[in-house]
Amino acid sequence: MDLSLPVEHFVKRIKMASDWLGRTVSWCSFLMVIVMAAVVILRYGFNLGWIWLQETVLYLHAITLMLAMAYTLNKDEHVRVDIFYRKFSQRKKNKVNLFGHLLFLMPMCVFILFMSWSYVAQSWLILETSQEAGGLPLVYVLKSLLIIMPVLLLVQACAQILQIFFEQKRNQLGETK
Repeated sequence: MDLSLPVEHFVKRIKMASDWLGRTVSWCSFLMVIVMAAVVILRYGFNLGWIWLQETVLYLHAITLMLAMAYTLNKDEHVRVDIFYRKFSQRKKNKVNLFGHLLFLMPMCVFILFMSWSYVAQSWLILETSQEAGGLPLVYVLKSLLIIMPVLLLVQACAQILQIFFEQKRNQLGETK
């Protein structure tokens, strides 16, 4: 039985989910600008300030950064030294990406998961809140991004590795898509 069709369908689903998450999270950037503008206007225009409003900017920034990483990987927009890469053939680019995913990205994600698991669990155990009076009470939810981010990156990396294998298989069979 040829498993390529269900697996290719899985890869497409991962890419669709990543696209949806990226588009959704992009609104956090817009909200961050609005909230930051409100903080500045309230502080300097009306001499008003609330810690929870300032922390909202930090939460939005963390959400944007941590949840958009898999989307950025999906779009192949991560930072890399393009001096040589851009001149490579697609086959060589695939080898570089495969090497990078297997030797750098995936071990880094596993390391982050391993190192942050007890840290996040402890935060949930005590339902950690802001250290500032009047701050947001959901620090434990924010710290959960330390688990969610590497999981999303691992899933996206697996999808890309599978895509590279299917691309290579199609090229070997002489098919083009």
